[in-house]
Amino acid sequence: MRAFADHFSRLATSYAAYRPRYPAALFSAIAAACPLHDVAWDCGTGTGQAALGLADHFGTVFASDASGGQVRSAARHERVRYLVALAEAVPLRPRSVDLVTVAQALHWLELPEFYAEAQRVLRPSGLLVVWTYGRQRVDGGAVDDVLNDFYDRVVGSYWPPERRWVETGYRTLQFPFEEIRIEAPPMAAEWSLAQLLGYVGTWSAVALCREVTGTDPLVKLAGRLAAVWGDASASRRIEWPLSVRGGR
Repeated sequence: MRAFADHFSRLATSYAAYRPRYPAALFSAIAAACPLHDVAWDCGTGTGQAALGLADHFGTVFASDASGGQVRSAARHERVRYLVALAEAVPLRPRSVDLVTVAQALHWLELPEFYAEAQRVLRPSGLLVVWTYGRQRVDGGAVDDVLNDFYDRVVGSYWPPERRWVETGYRTLQFPFEEIRIEAPPMAAEWSLAQLLGYVGTWSAVALCREVTGTDPLVKLAGRLAAVWGDASASRRIEWPLSVRGGR
């Protein structure tokens, strides 16, 4: 098992504040596909965005992450129990879980070991659901052009190699489960320019760029976006298509 590479503890506060929220319809669709609703395990929970959505449908949600900083910054809920644990070795009993989810984190895991762990804790009727989202869409024009240039050219060399799995929507990753179809609407938010910049600041590539260069690439990005955004305080609709895979 490889050593855990913590890309996000240093970003935990910003991650909790600026990462978009998953649509309620996603969790309704997952719950509808799951025969039992007693216990769910949200693996790689980060600051708990998915765990909170699952808590509306499951009696208990175990939410684990290997990053202690992320877990300490997670939003609390009476039905969510947070754990600092590796995905490949979670302290849950065999056949004790109805659902395992991994939101925007599967590409960080050791897949054979994690899949074995999921199979160990899942009940016979249990379900594994994973999802990811890639680049945001804002206006289909000048704003997206600036953001795509920033993503590819400015911080492109700072993305970890695992990012390629996100770009393909997890479709090129092995998934040794009997797949079922789960429909999900896009994730969406109404954000000001400052909120969008806060989100971009949570990208792992931006964090590494700051560390390596000693400068903040968001400074120039803010100026470029301001020139095409219009009223900086005005909100724009931002969408992220979700790619979901589910299996028994």
